Amino acid sequence: MESLPPYALKLVAAMAFMGYTLGSVPFGMLLTNLAGAGDLRKIGSGNIGATNVLRTGRKDLAAATLLLDAAKGFLAVAIAWIMTPPDFSDRTVTVAALAAVVGHCYPIFLGFKGGKGVATGLGAMLALSPLTGLAGCATWLSVAKLTRISSAGALAAFIIMPVVLLALYGFSFQASPKPLAAVLISVLVIARHHENIVRIFSGKEPRIGEKKP
Repeated sequence: MESLPPYALKLVAAMAFMGYTLGSVPFGMLLTNLAGAGDLRKIGSGNIGATNVLRTGRKDLAAATLLLDAAKGFLAVAIAWIMTPPDFSDRTVTVAALAAVVGHCYPIFLGFKGGKGVATGLGAMLALSPLTGLAGCATWLSVAKLTRISSAGALAAFIIMPVVLLALYGFSFQASPKPLAAVLISVLVIARHHENIVRIFSGKEPRIGEKKP
């Protein structure tokens, strides 16, 4: 691919900053605090995502957190696409998508201690490639329903999505940076689940609706 002109590099940097800042907004904490449900970081796993919000007993807050966290990823990509000329929009939207997930996982507003990036990653993937995002959502829901383990569904989804996106682009990183972004996002999300992976294999991962000891 040709190198970007200087103004384009500045725009890419701006979209990365936008994506990261948007991704850093801790909707789970904001909603639980406003609703008087307590400090989310002191409940269950201490995670700021929807699964931990569910442990407060507030299904409505958990659903709202899931939607808003997904919206962060989707909006980051949508804004980058709107703000970028078509000749290099693929690059800016992929940077914005990755930045949004990084922002959720390492939010500046919470001392870089955030969530695991599942909902934000799914939202970003839906915007980058609707077919890939839908495949990820279907996989997540199916595996989570079958196993009653949310993290198992998330891990399965982020294994499937890079494969789907690579298949759409002929298993090539040359046609578009989107498959590379999908791989990087998936690696980050899976790495953030390292403790869940250990618990899954040891049979100690909490089921959906159970309170984590």
